[in-house]
Amino acid sequence: MRERLLQIHSRRGWLVLAVVALAGGVLIPMLNALPESSALHFPDYLVPLFGKFLCFGISALAMDLVWGYGGILSLGHALFFAMGGYGMGMYLMRSMAGEGVYRSALPDFMVFLDWKTLPWYWHGFQNFPFALVMALAAPGLLALIFGFFAFRSRIKGVYLSIVTQALTYAAMLLFFQNATGFGGNNGLTDFKRLVGFPLQAPSTKLALYVISAAALLLVYIGCRFVVTSKLGRVLAAVRDAELKTRFCGFESTNYKLFVWTLSAVMCALAGALYVPQVGIINPSEMQPSNSIEMAIWVAVGGRGTLVGALLGAWFINGAKSWLTAAFPSAWLYVLGGLFVVVTLFLPKGLVGLWELARRALHRRGRAASPATESAGKMTADGIPAGAAAVTAGGGAVSDPGVPTGSAASRDGGAPSVPHA
Repeated sequence: MRERLLQIHSRRGWLVLAVVALAGGVLIPMLNALPESSALHFPDYLVPLFGKFLCFGISALAMDLVWGYGGILSLGHALFFAMGGYGMGMYLMRSMAGEGVYRSALPDFMVFLDWKTLPWYWHGFQNFPFALVMALAAPGLLALIFGFFAFRSRIKGVYLSIVTQALTYAAMLLFFQNATGFGGNNGLTDFKRLVGFPLQAPSTKLALYVISAAALLLVYIGCRFVVTSKLGRVLAAVRDAELKTRFCGFESTNYKLFVWTLSAVMCALAGALYVPQVGIINPSEMQPSNSIEMAIWVAVGGRGTLVGALLGAWFINGAKSWLTAAFPSAWLYVLGGLFVVVTLFLPKGLVGLWELARRALHRRGRAASPATESAGKMTADGIPAGAAAVTAGGGAVSDPGVPTGSAASRDGGAPSVPHA
């Protein structure tokens, strides 16, 4: 067990992970509990924002797992994220039956559209465990069916990316229709409570943040467990040389299908945690640009590192939250420029900056070492040691200006006379 834990992370890595987990999951709630007059108080309005970033971190880990380690560039993971969100949104809508604007047992949008009965696929979502299972199982089942046919057909590369993008676009158009029973373009909103706790209460928002932090920690450790196992090594082999891996006896389709389905469930979990904190879910969450942004998070942070995916998601979304408020029209240009700069000059992403800095320090150390060695060869008198050769017999010192073994000595002439 201990050896396996050290394979997942070194002792220093576990220590850093523990410090970050305590800072995010314990320190921030403690600062939020301080009085508002305190300078260290963490504002209530930032709690759901940071909780949203944690959900994006889970999505980034899912994308890095399937792309960075599996070599499958998906442009449709926003679909799984939104499906998980819709599963949670359906529970939230059913839990507030009779408390809407129309005081009906049906959701408000169904009353507005003159629906008389609840659709069959809405039944059971008033039960939280059932809704949570369905929020994860439905996206996972869709990913399993899609991946089974796609990978068995040997679709890969840019063709698979196009197909996944088409899938999420088709689903978005479907959910925009009022007849599907998911609220149309307005989606599901105006939620009241989650398992009996009011969503607008600061304590509920803080609890959702802590749950999101715990989920992110567990998902990260799970991803590290997968990529450091034999399964992870086979995935890397499939990514780098799928044909050779198949020749070695490994059925690459099964490995790709597993990591594809697992990443879809992870995205669904992120969506299920995301919806109660933002208070709305609509088909715009499925748009292809959201899937592309997930890929950009991983590319900017560092593909195939997991940590880089988290850094990329938090960095880009933090910049987006600030720039869209300060310079709304400049955000897309900044995002595009950042992606180009990282692609050209930082192929390993933000994580690669640490390696570049370490190499620069190593080169400086190597450049400084010859000067240090030559300075260390100075004698106590300040004369270079190579020019202060003391003979063993008489202690005579050779002339620094005359090299040892001069031409006169080699030709049999008189040796050089040392200076007094």
